[in-house]
Amino acid sequence: MSPTKVIALPVLGRHAVNAYLLLGRHPIIVDAGTPGSGRLIHRHVAAHGVDPMDVRLIVITHGHIDHFGSAAELSRLTGAPIAAHIADLGAYRAGRAGQPYLPTGLFGRLFARTSKARETAEPFEPDVLIRGETHLSDFGVEARIMPTPGHTAGSVSVLTDNGDLVAGDLVATPLLGFVKGRPANPPFHDDRLGNLASLREMLALGPTKLHVGHGAPLDPGRVGRWAAAEQRRLDRLAARGRLRTNETAVA
Repeated sequence: MSPTKVIALPVLGRHAVNAYLLLGRHPIIVDAGTPGSGRLIHRHVAAHGVDPMDVRLIVITHGHIDHFGSAAELSRLTGAPIAAHIADLGAYRAGRAGQPYLPTGLFGRLFARTSKARETAEPFEPDVLIRGETHLSDFGVEARIMPTPGHTAGSVSVLTDNGDLVAGDLVATPLLGFVKGRPANPPFHDDRLGNLASLREMLALGPTKLHVGHGAPLDPGRVGRWAAAEQRRLDRLAARGRLRTNETAVA
């Protein structure tokens, strides 16, 4: 059995926003980009020699519209069902993020003030509701959907049997992919400590490469060193009462 191949599908710029094509016995797509990018992703899939109508599943990693914005459109174009975690179901049904955006740094604070932060997408109802670890072999790919909550409550990653981790916004690179190779937080997290715990759990599984929603692939060793330093930083913030989550923000 040949290993699963992971191909980045650029949605915005070269790496600013990525979807992914996973090739096994049958293809699946991970993430659906921003609103209005369904046809672009469709063309990218065809450009890699894959008939888009052969796509067996569209996996959405979490309920932010730069990841699910074209899910409904892409499902219509390919005929593929959509899989998404039940904890972010409210966002998918509403067509917008289910929680206020909590910035992780300056870029997030600036972005939160723009109209893009209030953009909406076409709602959808997932055909496959993820509640826990879910194997994808029935859809033609030797991989598992792994719940990785923290960025949002319903965030998931996809781990292939040969070690590629398609990680959504579990980690990113600075400035939405403009700085290659360096791990960083994405602009927002609902729960930074919870997300970091999920990231460290995935690293403990020994992935060979991390494919992220914003940026070029990351080396697990470098991500692990960054995660250890980030843990120390967040622990200091938490000790001073300066670490908000969406639960504390709305309490």
